[in-house]
Amino acid sequence: MRWDNLREEGPAALFGSEVVTRTFDTPEFRGVTFHEVRARSLVNRVPAASRVPFTWTVNPYRGCSHACVYCFARGTHGYLDLDTGLGFDTQIVVKVNAPELLRRELSAPRWRGEHIAMGTNVDVYQRAEGRYRLMPGILTTLRDHANPYSILTKGTLILRDLELLRSAAAVTDVGVSVSVGFLDEELWRTVEPGTPAPERRLDVVRTLGEHGIGCGVLMAPVIPFLGDSPAQLRATVRAVAAAGATSVTPLTLHLRPGAREWFMAWLGRHHPGLVRHYEALYADGAYAPKWYQRRVTRQVHELAAEYGLAPAAPGVARRPATAAGDLAAAERAPEGDGHTQLTLL
Repeated sequence: MRWDNLREEGPAALFGSEVVTRTFDTPEFRGVTFHEVRARSLVNRVPAASRVPFTWTVNPYRGCSHACVYCFARGTHGYLDLDTGLGFDTQIVVKVNAPELLRRELSAPRWRGEHIAMGTNVDVYQRAEGRYRLMPGILTTLRDHANPYSILTKGTLILRDLELLRSAAAVTDVGVSVSVGFLDEELWRTVEPGTPAPERRLDVVRTLGEHGIGCGVLMAPVIPFLGDSPAQLRATVRAVAAAGATSVTPLTLHLRPGAREWFMAWLGRHHPGLVRHYEALYADGAYAPKWYQRRVTRQVHELAAEYGLAPAAPGVARRPATAAGDLAAAERAPEGDGHTQLTLL
């Protein structure tokens, strides 16, 4: 088990003395195991070869109870020799010392106050955050250091920390984006079973805007053959605009190792007639063909213009309002270019 980078000391073993394993017999956590660790570092540098527009990330959790079948962060669970399927959904690593560790790292003389992106691996507002409450301490520290940051989330729990977001926005750049790829309720219940409903996420966008915090929407993923019809795209963009989003950025489904196997198994159970279509569409790798990506992007941008909603402009590094758009642009980079696998999805 490769836990060295999460451990203060001790042998690299899954259930060593520095790991506390807990289960909670409550409906929201039934079947979920939490591995509480004391991390050695929290602010992670993105490798130089990455094409993402930020240099630093903070991820207080590994694994995610949102259980999105397409999430390519699943592959990162394999780094700990944990299962990338059901294990990713139910074996959650919690860095319990995250707030204190962040205070120490931001106070170090070498830290230059650069932008920190959150939600780039798994959702910081997944259900575990309701119990462990790591984000209030993290956001307080970022505010006290006037350190710019951005958050990408599917979690409505972010509204719990609304006042912390507002107070931070008074002293530094704060960007929030919410991920909503579609509105179809049946699709949501099967492909994103642990997440709040899309309409509830749009309520988050609306509430943040009403309190002076502009919020963009990452329209992701657009799922081929299931969520990409003209009528579905129109309904989603219309709802995003009605919620008062500052921008909308489409991102088509991509299937990297770890996620691909899990998603295709789900597809075979729920939509067996689509399996051969997916095998053809993703025959060349993790990404849908460029022509498909361009078609979806063009349709969404045209709809955004129709509803008076701007698409997020790609390529503007470290501007919180466009963080989701920049991340989406990086994710569309060709395979094999060495860019880092970062995602909330």
